[in-house]
Amino acid sequence: MQQLLLELAPAPAPTLENFFAGPNEHALAALRHALTRGERVVYLHGAPGSGKSHLLRAAARHIETLGATALYVPAPHADLASRYGERIASNRNSEDGNVLRHNLLAVDDVERLDAASQQALFDVFNVLQSGSSRLLGAGTQPAVDLPLREDLRTRLGSGVSLRLVPLDDEQKHAALSWHATQRGLRLAPEIVAYVLTHCSRDMGTQIAVLDALDRYSLEHKRPVTLPLLRVALKDVER
Repeated sequence: MQQLLLELAPAPAPTLENFFAGPNEHALAALRHALTRGERVVYLHGAPGSGKSHLLRAAARHIETLGATALYVPAPHADLASRYGERIASNRNSEDGNVLRHNLLAVDDVERLDAASQQALFDVFNVLQSGSSRLLGAGTQPAVDLPLREDLRTRLGSGVSLRLVPLDDEQKHAALSWHATQRGLRLAPEIVAYVLTHCSRDMGTQIAVLDALDRYSLEHKRPVTLPLLRVALKDVER
């Protein structure tokens, strides 16, 4: 069902502007500040659902809007080893500090790095010292507690470290209402409550449900109501 929803109404591209900060307002402001200052290493950590992937992708998008280049690398990190492992190894004795070829490298789920990817990321850190590229990482634990090699944990914890927390139900309600308002949707509280209690708990799917509902109401020329939401969900399931 989640994939069908995403196909029906793809979620908007993550940006710093469409991130509902809630209890993470300070972390969002600190990330903006770090991107502006050009901090070399920034590490985000928090439980699943706290918005780490959104912010990594949003930061990469932000860098690109400024005319720079960025690469977002999710697990299982195949791009990390294939793009950088051999390239860095072949340039190990080079003076080329821009061997990374990206201004920002955003690596998600760092606790899932395998041995080859850990080596590649370690080499990336060494290259960062002589180039102009920056690293943004994210994991479920503080850097010191990551199940990674010690030298990599130390490097991930060497820069700006920002903790994120998941939204509680009240904050999720506010986030969905805010997202609907951004789309020009005026939703009754019971519609938001229904999405929270009957759909997947992750915010990406819940937002996709609202986007699908918006499109469904326009296609069928019917107002957004709770009965319409039930019908739309049944149609998607079919």
